[in-house]
Amino acid sequence: MTWLNFLHFYQPANIEDYKIKEALDKSYWRLVRLMEEHPNLKMTWNISGCLLERLADQGQDSFLRRVKNLVSRGQIELTGSAAYHGLLPLLPEAEVISQIRINEQILKKHFGVSFKKAGCFLPEMAYSPAVSKIIKKLGYRWLILDEVARGEGFKTDFNFNHVYKDEASDLRIVFRSRKFSSVYPPDKLLSLLKDENIAKDDKLYITGTDAELYGLRHEDPTGEMEKIAKAKDLKTKTISEFIKDQKNNPKEKAIKIYPCSWESTPRDIKKREAYCLWANRKNKIQVNLWRLANLCLSLDELYKKDKNYFWYRWHLVRGLASCTFWWASGQDFSKEYGPYAWSPDDIERGLEDLIRSVRSLENIKTKNKKLEAEHYYLIIKELIWSEHWKKHWQKNI
Repeated sequence: MTWLNFLHFYQPANIEDYKIKEALDKSYWRLVRLMEEHPNLKMTWNISGCLLERLADQGQDSFLRRVKNLVSRGQIELTGSAAYHGLLPLLPEAEVISQIRINEQILKKHFGVSFKKAGCFLPEMAYSPAVSKIIKKLGYRWLILDEVARGEGFKTDFNFNHVYKDEASDLRIVFRSRKFSSVYPPDKLLSLLKDENIAKDDKLYITGTDAELYGLRHEDPTGEMEKIAKAKDLKTKTISEFIKDQKNNPKEKAIKIYPCSWESTPRDIKKREAYCLWANRKNKIQVNLWRLANLCLSLDELYKKDKNYFWYRWHLVRGLASCTFWWASGQDFSKEYGPYAWSPDDIERGLEDLIRSVRSLENIKTKNKKLEAEHYYLIIKELIWSEHWKKHWQKNI
């Protein structure tokens, strides 16, 4: 049995220090120690640039140094991504390119030549053909996407052993299994290893989850991850190693990839609502958040020479994080080791950064834009707390 385990390490750039410390103590350090104790264990990781910078600011040099050592040893493969976790299909091309390049700069600063550009992780695995073409132009070779991206639902006979090719961009595509990624993977894989008939089969399992699942969101009191790391009948590979191994297989099949995210349902894709968790036309908070976000983005090219342009950008990228919009969705993910996706504090954290990006600009010509931004800001504030007290607050108790 072969396991490709992709992990996404991310905490918002504007989150409280204690939450990053909690993720470190419960998940990140556990994973690093596990890799160090099992030299044959391999994984592919995405560590968001904004998280790396926060870890450095907190003086977590030992953690960063030990991750770098694991990357140098070939146990961990790092992917590119968007530094501040923006939902790329909903952002302008210039912003997509900027966030990806900034992420590369941060990775090179912390890992040097150990970071080799190969795969790219789209935040929330949010794919669009336009974004895939940008990723290709920036020099990346592959993406990992959820299997729903094929637009065929969840077929039991789908061949995960195959490397596919995106007909829009020519990027290589590896698909994660939704079935094995929506549970705690070590539990599921250990039960399969105990089944002699399955264990003898050279089957491939591809999972993609948040790294926080390994301790912060799922406590794993019996140490199932540690058990599976010791399993003699289990092979692990990085995604790039898997793609390289497929070169001798039949020619890669070019397929159409549909706009999607790792939370999309077949119904979402069919209705062309792939990003409805972040931009639902019926969700008044999200609609107005995007009106404000797009207004903020429209000022970038106009005021590059503004005295406070640095602070405009500093706040803007933090406000554009997918979390700002996701926490307004009101969806319940408790069955998938996730939270109830409603948090006024988290929505407001992003909202405050968006409005401060506009407020930061000094140029007098921005007056009307500032007034428009303040108008959206007040509308969103009222909508958040009206929604909270009328609908959500008891569910969060």
